[in-house]
Amino acid sequence: MLIWKRQLLISVNTQLTVTVTFATFQAKDYELRQYETAKWVSTVIRGESQKEAMRQGFWKLFHYIQGKNEKEMKIDMTVPVTCLVKSGCTDFKISFFVPFEHQDCPPQPTDSDVFIEERKAAALFVRSFGGFASPEKYAEEADALARTLRNRGQPFHEDFFYTAGYDSPFKLFNRHNEVWYFKK
Repeated sequence: MLIWKRQLLISVNTQLTVTVTFATFQAKDYELRQYETAKWVSTVIRGESQKEAMRQGFWKLFHYIQGKNEKEMKIDMTVPVTCLVKSGCTDFKISFFVPFEHQDCPPQPTDSDVFIEERKAAALFVRSFGGFASPEKYAEEADALARTLRNRGQPFHEDFFYTAGYDSPFKLFNRHNEVWYFKK
């Protein structure tokens, strides 16, 4: 079933919002989404555990949206917070989506470890799950998605995946997390 969505996600007691337009094909245990080209603010943390990289990366990006940028401009927090996980690698790229009002000209970071990147339009296989996500849980869900895709003959890039977290750590119930594989 093909569905067009305009997704708006808001977390209680924070200003976590993002709107992304995508087409989706819904299967029993995964979705195939087509995302548009968009800018993200990112940082790469090297040589740390995934959990520590997420912590360090989050704070670097949080400082950017709190005004550590060339315009000293505060920017709304967005979700998801993504993390690029590569097989056998201890470098992790953590990213925030740049809000739509800043997509054309996002303020440049003043921290040399933070950068603006443009992610090209892409088709992504997505598996969603609830609860508090640990690096181990993300890896387990990514493995489950990879098995499903292989069993269904779906071609995808197996050497990396993204984690996507949508909730503040203060949200206790109805949490939403995802793992993403890029379609070949």
